Amino acid sequence: MDVKAEAAKRIEKWRRSLVALSHRIHANPELGFEEERAASWLGEALDEAGFAVEEGICDLPTAFVGRSGSGPLHIAICAEYDALPGMGHACGHNMIAAMAVGAGSALCRLADDLGLTVSVIGTPAEEFGNGKTLMLERGAFEGVHLAMLVHPAPVDVLEPPLLAFSQFAVRYQGREADACMAPELGIDAADAMTIAQTAIGLLRQHLQPTDRVHGIVTQAGASPSEVPAYAEASYMVRARNRDQLRDVTTRVLRCFEAGARATGATHEILLAHEPYAEMLHDRDVAVLYGRNAESLGRWFPDLGDLLERGTGSTDLGNISHVIPAIHPAIGVDSLPASNHQPEFAPYCVTASADRALIDGALAMAWTAIDVSEDEEICGRLLAPSQLHGQFIRRSSM
Repeated sequence: MDVKAEAAKRIEKWRRSLVALSHRIHANPELGFEEERAASWLGEALDEAGFAVEEGICDLPTAFVGRSGSGPLHIAICAEYDALPGMGHACGHNMIAAMAVGAGSALCRLADDLGLTVSVIGTPAEEFGNGKTLMLERGAFEGVHLAMLVHPAPVDVLEPPLLAFSQFAVRYQGREADACMAPELGIDAADAMTIAQTAIGLLRQHLQPTDRVHGIVTQAGASPSEVPAYAEASYMVRARNRDQLRDVTTRVLRCFEAGARATGATHEILLAHEPYAEMLHDRDVAVLYGRNAESLGRWFPDLGDLLERGTGSTDLGNISHVIPAIHPAIGVDSLPASNHQPEFAPYCVTASADRALIDGALAMAWTAIDVSEDEEICGRLLAPSQLHGQFIRRSSM
């Protein structure tokens, strides 16, 4: 039996339903940890494809796993399905979810013959909740030897340089006073925020090209006639790797401390979630994916410096420090629109996106087949020493 041809037949059989699933999720965006409809629809699709589905795993109501086969090599295909606040699926998670179902459906009936256990793992809150790390800590990836997903983007990229990332809230507490009658009695929390943001602006010239510091003020007083007693902001910091992330974050936090010291306000930093690690792509498996994608007519342009300027972050990075993983990008012909821009969302339900959905699902399925038949890669993944990193939980910065 030509197993790749059989996998292609199965995906072709599911083509209409996979596209419909992607479009349905796109039309009904749900934020992280609230993806009730998407998780239900994905579970139903996996059940119909022949998977044994368990919902609400890891004490997360919108997390699930569908499992098929009982072979020694365990491959996990990750589904993401949360949307962005105010922008819907402007990162294309509707496509990621459908691609995961498609790849899993192609492998479901072939898994035992290939010596595979195949899991499609539903991972909520990729955007701002680090759902995969919660699931990693709670055992969802136990026994997995390889994890993969394919992410939509303007163009195909084999190994996108995804950055380490942290997100936190900053809160200043000052003292209210009448801004006209007795401003000298107040401690201006908004001034503390202004000083901190000015310091961050001056810091930027000393950062690495791949460092990112960006945020918004979410509260800074209610009336111009009062000295604001409270101010709050939400900030994100990114860097090439976790070590650099710690360094940049420390410098940014000193800027917020400076705002407090200069004004006399007190301040606190609240970590939004565990930091995301940089993505470590398994080169051997990525090469296999690239060959399969190219055989489907995909191509990977040389983007040069543009590649690093257009990067982002993923919680699959944390998984990749424990389990070999790949995270290629697949193009939807969206330029000049790119991920996390409102203009990108409509491109995730175009004919080009639907074609990318099917190509990505099939390329992942074929890559899993190639891995199962490659004695060297399979042996490395199955070896006890396969863990090429160690995830360390950090509850503070």
